[in-house]
Amino acid sequence: MVDGDDLRVAWLVPEVELGAYWQPVLREFTKVYKNTVFYTGRVWSGFDPTLPGASAIQLVGETKFVETEKIETGYDRGFIAVSPSIIGHLLKFRPQVVFPQAFSLWTVLVILLKPLCQWRVAIIYDGSSPNTDFRDSSFRTFARRILAKFADAFVSNSQAGKRYLVEVLHAPEEQVFTRTYLVPDAETLLKPLTTKKRLNLDIKKPVFLYVGRITARKGIKTLLEACAILKKQGYSDYTLLIVGKGDQQDELEAFIKEQDFPDQVNWVGWVDYGSLGAYFQLADVFVFPTFEDVWGMVVPEAMVFGKPVLCSNGAASSELIASGKNGYIFDPSNAKELAEKMKIFIDSPDLIESMGDYSRQLISQKTPETAAKAYVEVTSFLMK
Repeated sequence: MVDGDDLRVAWLVPEVELGAYWQPVLREFTKVYKNTVFYTGRVWSGFDPTLPGASAIQLVGETKFVETEKIETGYDRGFIAVSPSIIGHLLKFRPQVVFPQAFSLWTVLVILLKPLCQWRVAIIYDGSSPNTDFRDSSFRTFARRILAKFADAFVSNSQAGKRYLVEVLHAPEEQVFTRTYLVPDAETLLKPLTTKKRLNLDIKKPVFLYVGRITARKGIKTLLEACAILKKQGYSDYTLLIVGKGDQQDELEAFIKEQDFPDQVNWVGWVDYGSLGAYFQLADVFVFPTFEDVWGMVVPEAMVFGKPVLCSNGAASSELIASGKNGYIFDPSNAKELAEKMKIFIDSPDLIESMGDYSRQLISQKTPETAAKAYVEVTSFLMK
C-alpha cells in the first residue's frame, strides 16, 4: 500500500452547505493522508481559512443549483451545474484515490477519466430521499447504475443510503461502507456556552425546540397542528421555541392566531450558528418534523447537548433514535401522533434527563475522528 505521506487523495464535493462539518473531518483525515485536496465550487457561510483542515479546501469555478421542478413538501428537483475546469485540476494533481460526492457532472467526469488516470473511485452518498434518489426517473436511475458499475467502493452516511445503492443501483454490498460521517463537532458546539450567558426567556417547561428553515418541507405546520391538538386536550404548560426564518412564517403565525395558542409559541428568528448552543441548552426536547431530509444535522447536534429527540421518519437521521430510549419517531403527516409523543414529556418530565443522557451517550460514538477513520478505512480498502 502507498505510504500516507505519498498518497494523493482528492475529494470532489460541488456544494458544501454542511461544510462546517466537513472541516473537522478533513482536519483528522489529513493527519493520515497529508496530500489531500478537497475540491468544491462554493465554501459555506462563516468559512474560516485559519482553522485546521481548511488548507485542504480548494475552490473550483462556480457551482449553482438549477431548479427544474418545485416540490412543496420535499426537495426541489433539478441538477447541480459545476465547473468542468475540475478536469485540469485533477490532471495536474494526479490523485490515486478520488471521493466524488453523489452523481453530479464531476462524478461523471471522474468515471470517464478513470481508464486514463487509473485512479480508484469511492462515491460518497450522504443519504436517501424520494426527491434526491429520482427512483421514478428511469433515465437517471439507468445513468446512475452505469456510474456505480465503474466505481470501486461507496461510502454512505446512512442505512437508507446503503439500501438505495444496493437495491436500486445494484452496487455490490461488500463495496458499500455505511459510516456516519455527517457528524457535529461537540467541542465547537459546546465551546460558546463557556462564554455566553444563558437565555432568560419567559417560558413554561418543558421547552420543545425546532431549529431550521421555516418552509413547508420542514413540516412545522404539522408541529403546530400538534400544538393545536394539545390545546383542545387542555395542555398549555409547555413552550415551543422556533429558531430560523423562511417563507412560511406568515402562514404559520396566522394559523397560531386562528387556533388561539400564541402563548405557547416563541418565534426566535434567525440565530448565528455560534449562538445556537444557548437555545439547545435551554430546550428540554428537540423536535424535527421534516417531510424530507437526506440526513438532518440538527438531530445529532441536539443529541450532543443531551436532548431527547422527536424525529420524523422523513429524516434519515431518525436512524439515530432508539425509540423509547432517547426519543421517538413519528409520521410527519400525522399531527395526532406527534401530539401524543409530546404529551409523554409533558406528563412525565422525569424522562427528559434520562433520555437526554442516552442521546449524549449514543452521539459520543460518532465524532469527526470516527468519520475520518472511516474514510481512512475506505482509502486502505481501495489501495489494497
